[in-house]
Amino acid sequence: MKPDAMTAAPADAAARKAIKPVVCYPVEMLPRPELAAYRALRDDLELVETIVVPPREAATWTVPAGHFCRIVCSEGAQVGDLNLFNANDLKERFYSGKTRALNGTHVGLGDQLFSSFPYLRPIATITHDTLDWYGFDEFGGAVHDVIGTRCDPYTHNLLSHGGQYHHCCHSNLTRALARKTGMTPREAEGYVHDVLNVFMCTGFTRDTGQYFMKASPVRPGDYLEFFAEIDLLGCMSACPGGDCSSEHSSDTAKCYPMVVEIHRAKARPAGWAPPPVNGYDGTHGL
Repeated sequence: MKPDAMTAAPADAAARKAIKPVVCYPVEMLPRPELAAYRALRDDLELVETIVVPPREAATWTVPAGHFCRIVCSEGAQVGDLNLFNANDLKERFYSGKTRALNGTHVGLGDQLFSSFPYLRPIATITHDTLDWYGFDEFGGAVHDVIGTRCDPYTHNLLSHGGQYHHCCHSNLTRALARKTGMTPREAEGYVHDVLNVFMCTGFTRDTGQYFMKASPVRPGDYLEFFAEIDLLGCMSACPGGDCSSEHSSDTAKCYPMVVEIHRAKARPAGWAPPPVNGYDGTHGL
């Protein structure tokens, strides 16, 4: 929270504040997916794998390029913290900051999830969202944010004056990735990154600019679906905060499992090709 101002406002304070904002990244030239070509395949998908993510735990799965992945609310309101990696090169992973800069604070139908430098390319395209009706509420809240980082044991330690808690999403993701790859937890932790908060309803308070959460509007049967642009390794934690209506990193919040479904399409989207890695030459002016 910002303290009360110590500096007297200048005479032109109102004029300075009245300057109109400029969007940092105009995206008119950004290549956009032909969403209709993706959605044309959705009526004839074959379910090939189902993964259950236990409450307060995480699980991993793979999505071959050209397949669809659905994250499903199966039993009760529950949010999930999602990491995505290039299944063939874990150094390429979901980049929430650049995804936020290009799409906005929350993602939905037609948005693409971008990978980290030096790759910076779309690795997944959101093709369906049963919560797209929610939009932004009167508090400025919306679902599927790319602004939160993930609940973690380090922040918990700071805020609880030394407490140790191991079922926060960061630790859940670390354990699951370590199991999948054979890395030690310390090694795996270095690959865990800022998440897409699936189903989580969040925003920033208008008076103090603080990150807030509120009860997720998700209900059993709701799902977020994306198309894998490259071979993906997914890793998701069913957050120990449940629907995040009161707290996260908790053993008392009511939590539910989440389901991940992998669907095979009978064809590729018309005109589709896997996105190449970013074309910047990497010389950085030297």
